[in-house]
Amino acid sequence: MRITNAQFLTSVSTGKLPEYSQEIAVVGRSNVGKSSFINFLCDNGKLARTSSTPGRTRLINYFDINKGQFTLVDLPGYGFARVSDDEKIKWGQIIENYLQNSPNLKHVFIIVDIKVDSSPLDLQMLNYLNSYSIPYTVIANKADKLPKSQIPKQVSKIATHFKLGIGNVYVVSSFKKTGKEKVLERIEQIITTTNDFE
Repeated sequence: MRITNAQFLTSVSTGKLPEYSQEIAVVGRSNVGKSSFINFLCDNGKLARTSSTPGRTRLINYFDINKGQFTLVDLPGYGFARVSDDEKIKWGQIIENYLQNSPNLKHVFIIVDIKVDSSPLDLQMLNYLNSYSIPYTVIANKADKLPKSQIPKQVSKIATHFKLGIGNVYVVSSFKKTGKEKVLERIEQIITTTNDFE
């Protein structure tokens, strides 16, 4: 598939969630590159706001893709963002509310930093998705930060940590713009398959 049109729809925090077509949520630690991944995937550097400061995304941001074909949903990051503990708890509640209550959630992309060992928070997110039978795919971002010879080793470590097959970890570099084709193929599989969780 190709993404030919991408537009920002709305931002929300709490309360009733909007209902858009076939939502694919993007989650990950603060500063892992979620917004950059969305911009790279959509070939639009200004679509999702990015920052070098962890915790920039503080709301749930919805993006329409290909005029209703599906929706990308950028969730707040979790982890080491320089905010109060109360604010971190609030973000966690926003994420949990979305994952439990979004009526059109189709799939989740967990973005991890390929050069950093997966954190307990990443594993907690994976266990959460498993417990609610929410399908997901792991995206290993920032591949440009590693020599090519080291990438297979890191992918193997990520797959082992998450108890996944190596083929279920997709390697990308939002900076170098590599790996997009396989992710788009994965999206096409997702949006043409009937949800297996309700």
